[in-house]
Amino acid sequence: MAISAAMVKQLREATSAGMMDCKKALDATSGDMDKAIEWLRENGLMKAAKRNEKIAAEGVSFAKASADEKDAIIIEVNSETDFVAKNDKFTGFVEAVADQALTSSSTTVDELLAEKWAKNPSETVQSELTNQIATIGENMNIRRFAKLSQADGFVQTYIHGSGRIAVILSVKTTVVNDAVKEAVKNIAMQIAAMNPEYLNESEISQEYRDHEMEILKAQVANDPEMAKKPANIVEKMLTGRLNKQLKEICLVDQAYVKDSSMTVQKYVESVAKENNAEISLVKFVRYETGEGIEKKQEDFAAEVAAQING
Repeated sequence: MAISAAMVKQLREATSAGMMDCKKALDATSGDMDKAIEWLRENGLMKAAKRNEKIAAEGVSFAKASADEKDAIIIEVNSETDFVAKNDKFTGFVEAVADQALTSSSTTVDELLAEKWAKNPSETVQSELTNQIATIGENMNIRRFAKLSQADGFVQTYIHGSGRIAVILSVKTTVVNDAVKEAVKNIAMQIAAMNPEYLNESEISQEYRDHEMEILKAQVANDPEMAKKPANIVEKMLTGRLNKQLKEICLVDQAYVKDSSMTVQKYVESVAKENNAEISLVKFVRYETGEGIEKKQEDFAAEVAAQING
């Protein structure tokens, strides 16, 4: 299969690997993008594993809690341009949809779109979305939403960068005061900044662990220095590397960003002790606007040339 420059560029953007390494990976895997990423990882050529595609879609991620903070909603609504995403009419629509979804029994976007629009029951959410598209002049999409509830504590919300990232975090606690709320907000900010994939290691499947171990073994197989070490030493090193990797993607095991001498779990425990409380993190949801959506690359010069030649 012929490997195009566009394919090499796409792999480079997804992995931060060198241009020639991306070309080698695609050649070795007959142009299969997923296999090429695995090839780079196995050969230790990938600078940073990026689980999501380059963020390209515009819009906002928004989070809002109920008045009693027992329930919260997180939602992503996309637009074509960043200009529209900052428009008051657009952001007002997003907040209105969030208000409706917060009290709705709908669990999917399709169910939500079929509901009567709370602000005008003669419309559905879908028809109101269509009206907004016609008024604003850009395609818009209610992409996803999720809700969290916590009767024995509260749900914290956090929005970063005018809606680039949103977080909701459910916390069980026997004490709710300003100090506890500030601590939980700090953790929500940590989630936004450090993008953990799991709350703790108990959420990680054995399948995922086995897959990552195979990647590490492949890396070792390509390292002449490791080949000189005894098998039992190599096994211990692999286990250590895997454990370190898992801790980096689990919230409670991450170094706390405001004090790297402790983990997030240790920070929670210190706050609980100071406030004579029992505190446990239950669940979080993090949205980053446009993650996983590939935006069409516009080549305006080519477009103009095509029109002239046409």
